[in-house]
Amino acid sequence: MNDLSRYRDQALGVLRIVAGFLFLQHGAQKLFGWFDGQTVELASLMGLAGIIEFVGGILILIGLFTRITAFITSGEMAVAYFMAHFSRAPLPINNNGEHTVLFCFIFLYLVFAGAGAFSVDRARSRGDTARATT
Repeated sequence: MNDLSRYRDQALGVLRIVAGFLFLQHGAQKLFGWFDGQTVELASLMGLAGIIEFVGGILILIGLFTRITAFITSGEMAVAYFMAHFSRAPLPINNNGEHTVLFCFIFLYLVFAGAGAFSVDRARSRGDTARATT
């Protein structure tokens, strides 16, 4: 099993890409009505959520400004959980908040773990290292 640990960075990158792809779809529903969604008023809390989800999802997907974006999106999901789900029932299984909690904690993990493999952040940091050594 220890042999699998060498793929930790790649697994982190795949987790980030999948989470970003799924998250941006929630924003696209709110902003553009895509994926059978209904558009919301842009100048509202739901509009702000849509912007954070769409732009944040894209940034997380490509791995650009990952830590700060993940911090913002994790916070948005925490707020969304307590505003939209918790009042129905305290447990996510009873209030349909499982995906909100999962997004919140995946993004919180990315705050500490970083972008992982396959990211613009990684490419940018390697570019800085290459420039510093030449």
